[in-house]
Amino acid sequence: MQLPYSEELNIGYLSRLFDNTTNCYKFFWFQAILHKLDGQKNRFTFEKLINEMIADAWYMVTEYHLRLGPLGITDNLEEVVKYIHTEYGFRSSEKREKIIAFLQDTDDKVIKKYKIDLTLNVPYRLQVPFYDEISIERNMWNGSKKNLTDEINRQRRLMYYFIAISGLGTVIEVDALWAEYLFKHKDILKGWTQLKLIQYLQNKNPSVPGIADKIEAPIARDIERVRKYWNLIAQIDPSIRDIYGDVVLNDVIISVDHFVPWQYVAHDELWNLHPTTRSINSSKSNSLPSWKMYFEPLGELEYRAYRMRLENEVIAHEFNKIAPYHLNNQEIRNQLYADGLDRNAFIARLEHVLKPVYESAQTLGFKEWVYNGDNNI
Repeated sequence: MQLPYSEELNIGYLSRLFDNTTNCYKFFWFQAILHKLDGQKNRFTFEKLINEMIADAWYMVTEYHLRLGPLGITDNLEEVVKYIHTEYGFRSSEKREKIIAFLQDTDDKVIKKYKIDLTLNVPYRLQVPFYDEISIERNMWNGSKKNLTDEINRQRRLMYYFIAISGLGTVIEVDALWAEYLFKHKDILKGWTQLKLIQYLQNKNPSVPGIADKIEAPIARDIERVRKYWNLIAQIDPSIRDIYGDVVLNDVIISVDHFVPWQYVAHDELWNLHPTTRSINSSKSNSLPSWKMYFEPLGELEYRAYRMRLENEVIAHEFNKIAPYHLNNQEIRNQLYADGLDRNAFIARLEHVLKPVYESAQTLGFKEWVYNGDNNI
């Protein structure tokens, strides 16, 4: 998978972030940084990031008992999750916010020791691909953290630097250019990280099927608002047709399809949702529709809905009602649903948003699908 390009940053170094990975910590540490970046804050303590790591590992360890480390080697992230699950009785499906709140408030010395152990290497080693101007001797890795971070901080254009060395209170500051890049491309980078994590976990859990479905707790889903939105559009414009079977939709019960399967994206963003019939949606299941066959019809359908929103107050009102629930990325909303786009500009923008997600799912192994009556091909 090719990461988004930047003229100012060395993305080649970023692409090598998970090379030679022998344990899971790098994936979770980087993912924690992505999670914390919000477009404003770029300073985080070790402890806040470790708390994110534990919350991210929670479901896969407690629900599916996935092994996070090599066979026969204790993995501290896996072990701290097991310890909290056993000692404090949190459910496998416990809300992430509750796990984070507990980790912030607990005085449990065992948990604190696990947290400290998790910071011994990964914060310093994650950026090894970037270290082309500094020299870190072998004995420095296990020596004074002050000496180690002083040397690391001499390197130019790192993703983050060490600001204050104080155990779990140690602070990292994400470089401003990197913070902007990581936040802007957060969804793609999270997908890339999870792809790498899934590949790692498949290697460590070779007999466990469906790893991709076992790294996060299922998210509560409610797309009835979107179904009503598309039903309104189909009633106002009776010529609206399903993109797979060319079925007229104004006189059937509409089913909402995730173009890139929900099992991969795990969200209900409007730009990935479109109307179809129940039987076709069932036939497609969690497959990837052929991009060559179906993206153009999807683009045409989405553009018609876009134009109708601009021209019809009723549809515009319904769009504004569902947008807070189904357009959570403000940048994509501004880009894709800006006023005044012609057909070519709209479809090009939709492709820019959707294709990297599609290709990520394709790389992960989601099978291509073509509709033929009620059969999968």
